[in-house]
Amino acid sequence: MTDTIEREIKLPYSDPDTARRAVLAAGASPLRPRRLQRDYLLDRETETLQDRHCTLRVRVDGDRGFLTFKGPPEPGPMKVREELETTVGDGALLIELCARLGFHVWFRYQKFREEYQRGALVITIDESPIGTFVELEGAENDILRMAADLDRSPSEFVRDSYLALFRKHQAVHGLSASDMLFGAV
Repeated sequence: MTDTIEREIKLPYSDPDTARRAVLAAGASPLRPRRLQRDYLLDRETETLQDRHCTLRVRVDGDRGFLTFKGPPEPGPMKVREELETTVGDGALLIELCARLGFHVWFRYQKFREEYQRGALVITIDESPIGTFVELEGAENDILRMAADLDRSPSEFVRDSYLALFRKHQAVHGLSASDMLFGAV
């Protein structure tokens, strides 16, 4: 099993083109092209994962699916948490299987994602219904170096999940949408 600790930050950008220019100027190379990702957060009615600050997610990314468990985040300037992930052949079937095990989808969100790489650091540009974010995931030193090359300071690091960002966006804009979907926000 590979490293099970996820370390990441998000950086807000005004638009995808500005983010793309900055990431490329900082020396990142394209890894995977832009595509729509559909994410589903699942939980139980009792003894919930949310009560333990954990997440169970099914991601549908083209013809691939992923099942991901995320443990509670640790305190600090970056989001650091346990992450266990595996690929599956059919994301929709996996959601149905989870339903039969007592899990239900309680939040859905979408984003267009493209991926870049610089060394071992994975850089994503996420276009979501609530804005554009560059996500840096990897070793702490690589994240700090890339953030500096993007002219960003630790005070600009966003540790929030897309769910937390969506809830903040809802509060600021007085929205009632229950999911973060294109056309619904």
